[in-house]
Amino acid sequence: MTRMDDALPERSTKPPQSAQASTPAEFTAALRALRTWSGLTYRQLESRATAHSDVLPASTMATALGRTTLPRERFVDAFTRACGLSEEEIRLWLQTLRRIDADETAPSRDEVDDDQDVSDGGASVRARTPRRWRRVGGLVSAAGIGAAGALVFSSMVHDVSPQAGPPTMPVTGLRMLAVGSWARIHPARTPELCVSEGRDRTGRYQTAVAAQRLCSKVSLPHVFLEPLAENTVQIQWHHPKYGIGCLTVLVKKPGRDLLEPRDDCADNNRAQQFRIERFGSSATTHFRIRPVITGQCLSLRDQGTEEGAEVVQGRCSGASDQDFLINLTAPPQSAAGHA
Repeated sequence: MTRMDDALPERSTKPPQSAQASTPAEFTAALRALRTWSGLTYRQLESRATAHSDVLPASTMATALGRTTLPRERFVDAFTRACGLSEEEIRLWLQTLRRIDADETAPSRDEVDDDQDVSDGGASVRARTPRRWRRVGGLVSAAGIGAAGALVFSSMVHDVSPQAGPPTMPVTGLRMLAVGSWARIHPARTPELCVSEGRDRTGRYQTAVAAQRLCSKVSLPHVFLEPLAENTVQIQWHHPKYGIGCLTVLVKKPGRDLLEPRDDCADNNRAQQFRIERFGSSATTHFRIRPVITGQCLSLRDQGTEEGAEVVQGRCSGASDQDFLINLTAPPQSAAGHA
C-alpha cells in the first residue's frame, strides 16, 4: 500500500471492469471497486435499486461484497444496475460471472454446510467462505461493510450527475471520502509500527486481535475506515481470502479490553464504533481513538513499545501510548478492481 500523505486517491471516470477477473475473490473485489466508483452509499444504492423495481437491501450488498464466493446472478444484475451501468455493461459483468462459475469445481455436499442458496437477505452466495476472523451470533449481519478506494460517479446512464468537488470530510483533520478511505494507523511514538493483526501474548484469548506490528513486515489485512457519523468510524480489516472483519471491543473475559476483528459487521453495533478525535498543535495531526461503547481510549497494553504489543482500551490518561497517527493510502491492488 502506497502512502499518499493524506491526499485523496486519483479520481476515475471509467467504471471498473470485470473481464480480467478469474476467481470468485477477484470478481467480488471488482464489485467492491464498482461500488466505490459509484460514489454511493449502500442505502443510496438500495434506493436506486428500488427505483428500478429491484429488491437489494443494504445488508445484502454488504454481506455479498464482504465474501470471497460468487454472488447469485440476480444480485449482480441488480447491483450493477444500481451502480449506474448500462445494459451492455451489465451483460459483460454477467458474462464474467457465468465464466468464473463454469470454471469453478462444484463442491460436494460433504464440503459445504447448508449450501442450498445461502441467501443472507437475497445475496445467495454459492459456497461457504473460508473464515479467519470470529463470527458472533446475534449481531446484525454486515450492515456497515465498506468498499475500496476513491471516487466520483460520472454521468453515463440513468440521468446520474457527477459529484461536484470532493465529498465533505467526515472526520476532522482527515481528508477522507464520504464513502470511506483506506488507511494505516500508527502509534505516534513508534510510527514504524502499524496497528495490524496479532495475538494475545498472555495466551488467554486464542483468536486474532489488534496489535502493533512492523509496517515493513505486514501487508495484510488492509485497513478501511467506514464513516458512520461525524468523527465516528468503523475500522475494517480487508483480506483477499478471508473477507472483511470489523474491529470490535471486547467487554467480557477472557479477552476483555482487547480488539478483535469479527466478520459480523454492523453499523449499529456500538462495540464496532470508534470516535476519532484530533488533538495537539504539532505540524503532524495526531488523533485519539475512543470506542463509543465505553468512551475510553485506545492504547497499548502496559504502554508497550515492542512489536506485538496488543492494542487495548483503557482510561483516557493522556499518556503517549494513546496518541495515534492516521495516514490515508491508495486503494490496495486487490481491492481496486480491474481497469
